[in-house]
Amino acid sequence: MYARVDALREDTETSVSEALAQGSTPMQARLERDITVAERSRQLAALNAVDGSLCFGRIDMSPKLSDPPPLSASLERGDPHEQGGPPPGTSHHIGRIGLRADDADRTPILIDWRADVARPFYLATGHTPMGLRRRRHLTTEGRRVTALHDEILDLGDETRTGHEDPTGDAVLLAALNSARTGRMSDIVQTIQAEQDRIIRAPHRGVLVVEGGPGTGKTAVALHRAAYLLYEHRDLLARRAVLIVGPNPAFLGYIGEVLPSLGETGVLLATVGELFPGVRATAKDTPEAARVKGRADMADVLADVVRDRQALPDPVIAIEHDREVLMLDDDLVRVARERTRAADLPHNVAREHFEGHILNTLTDLMAERIGTDPYDGSNLLDPSDITQIRDELAENDEVWAAIDQLWPLLTPHRVVADFLAEPDGYVSPEDADAIRRPVTRAWTTGDVPLLDEAAELLGRDERTARAAAELEREEQIAYAQGVLDVSYASRTYEFDDKEEDDPEASEVLSAHDIIDAERFAERQEEEDHRSAAERAAADRTWAFGHIIVDEAQELSPMAWRLLMRRSPTRSMTLVGDPAQTAEEAGVGAWSDILAPYVEDRFERTRLGVNYRTPAEIMELAAGVVRAEHPDFEPPSSVRSTGVRPWARRAAADLPAEVAKAVAELTPSPKLSASLEQGGAPMGRLAVIAPRDLHRSLAARLDGVTAGAEPDLTRTVVLLDPRQAKGLEFDSVLVVEPGRFGTSDLYVALTRATQALGIVHTEELPPALAPAAEHD
Repeated sequence: MYARVDALREDTETSVSEALAQGSTPMQARLERDITVAERSRQLAALNAVDGSLCFGRIDMSPKLSDPPPLSASLERGDPHEQGGPPPGTSHHIGRIGLRADDADRTPILIDWRADVARPFYLATGHTPMGLRRRRHLTTEGRRVTALHDEILDLGDETRTGHEDPTGDAVLLAALNSARTGRMSDIVQTIQAEQDRIIRAPHRGVLVVEGGPGTGKTAVALHRAAYLLYEHRDLLARRAVLIVGPNPAFLGYIGEVLPSLGETGVLLATVGELFPGVRATAKDTPEAARVKGRADMADVLADVVRDRQALPDPVIAIEHDREVLMLDDDLVRVARERTRAADLPHNVAREHFEGHILNTLTDLMAERIGTDPYDGSNLLDPSDITQIRDELAENDEVWAAIDQLWPLLTPHRVVADFLAEPDGYVSPEDADAIRRPVTRAWTTGDVPLLDEAAELLGRDERTARAAAELEREEQIAYAQGVLDVSYASRTYEFDDKEEDDPEASEVLSAHDIIDAERFAERQEEEDHRSAAERAAADRTWAFGHIIVDEAQELSPMAWRLLMRRSPTRSMTLVGDPAQTAEEAGVGAWSDILAPYVEDRFERTRLGVNYRTPAEIMELAAGVVRAEHPDFEPPSSVRSTGVRPWARRAAADLPAEVAKAVAELTPSPKLSASLEQGGAPMGRLAVIAPRDLHRSLAARLDGVTAGAEPDLTRTVVLLDPRQAKGLEFDSVLVVEPGRFGTSDLYVALTRATQALGIVHTEELPPALAPAAEHD
């Protein structure tokens, strides 16, 4: 298999090199070259990404199987589905991508894990073997097999290999107990049956995946993205898949999963990155986030925009052709109401308003200069009226008045001005919460407001068209200059030849066969960015599918933004209402989705906790039960025998935290034994209130902290919101009494091995059992 990968890689690299070496070519050839480079570069990236763990399993079909199950044999990406399953007695290797041999039959040598024929690897059981007699898990390091684990599914088969796993859980437990690296790894080798059903669910409609801490819902969502890109390549390659995460640290944590599965064309973003040209770097207060996230902010912004459609106070005087025309409240009000009746976005509607104002001023001017003093009739004919209107359209005072009454607006200006002076649009308390100077940086809560404002404003395409036309004229002028130089060069070359020299008269130059306009068109560059790259720069892009992690945390305004990006409502929403911590979070799925799909969504729940040991989960569940007695946590699949502990610190909290960190951090000997690829493994998270970070960081050697901490470092300092979706070998929670219930639940459930608590303030009663194990 690796020999085939090496051959494909070499062929791909050669193809890219040859295409790039073509240099200056005709337009069609250059287009084909650029497409080839883009496609082959993506293929090369996929081949490089899966190199570390290409093949991880094998399925052996029972030789007694007379009627194989009707599985689709879509053996590798891009192949048509061929009906019929694998013949009895055959074996298939399962891996991250599909591979075929370089022979006449293109014999399959590796099955993509997403192909239907690979499903028995994940779903078969002793009760329902799905035609399998053996399922084999391969553990590799690089290109070397280090372990085999066989599950015998045909109990009548006496053949044994010596690698039998009596429980069938060895590979799963090894993955769960392995040390963390600071980056999420894929679970393609250990996908469980309940997870597989979600991953392969139809992509149309809204699917809600609910699950408590450690149930693998994030991993399932990422593998679902990979599966949908495999199964619906033609559609989603054009429209792209968007994955929305709660914070930049989380996106960095999951960033290697999809490339390891051979997928590189997905856009990963936070809500704060979904308005092109804006990156949210500031942070709202909890109260400001709550106010900005409310659904009624859409109506508030609509009022803000309508108020920019002003009336004269009391009149606007416009001097034209030695006459003074008066635009009063009544005249402008009529123009405004007629414009609003068109129900167009503000900037788009301005063209209508301009027309109404020009017509109004034309009528005033015509009445002023064309009225017969004897009978009151108008002496002007239609051509005179048209001339008056055209002359008014050249008057700067007219356009100054229009700018005052119906200005062209930008989303940035509307939102910034509103936040600087919110009085009159929201209650005094809410105004105080969101008021801020115009110069301040954007927050995540601002981005949905910007998107809403952009929707209300629209875009005046006349400006864009004028800019495009100006650029085109400049390109044509440049092209004409090139042709003129070409003509001058030919004139110079042949000026010493006889005028009747046939050789001179038959030589053609560029200016003989093409004009400047067509020459400029041939130099226009095509856009060969991937769909994800183009989507990131286009606010109006409609994605083929959207996956939202920690979906319960998004505000109603954020959901308005996302629903605009998914007009087909093809979405996978992943989250846990019990972990809702953001003040603007909606929490309940029905509250989130009712405004958009009513009750037309499917909900499924993951009930098995793979990450958090039973000892830690029992303590964390008690925190939630203190407020919700009927709370039922996910059941943990393993127990470590290590109880969580709590310790009261003396006066010097940072010193006690540093001592606890030293106890929880893997020893040098352990770290060396857990090395992988030359990098020590094992990660510790210190989760503490934000106001303690500076003092703690000063006492912790080598700790990484900040808005985007390096999660690959041995010790990382986070607050509970940053820790969402992450996992570590050990966790130290500092001052848990300062956390809300949801934040504390999140903090306590990030560990895969050990949990410690350090505090100076009183512990929440639910954590009292931990103090007994100090």
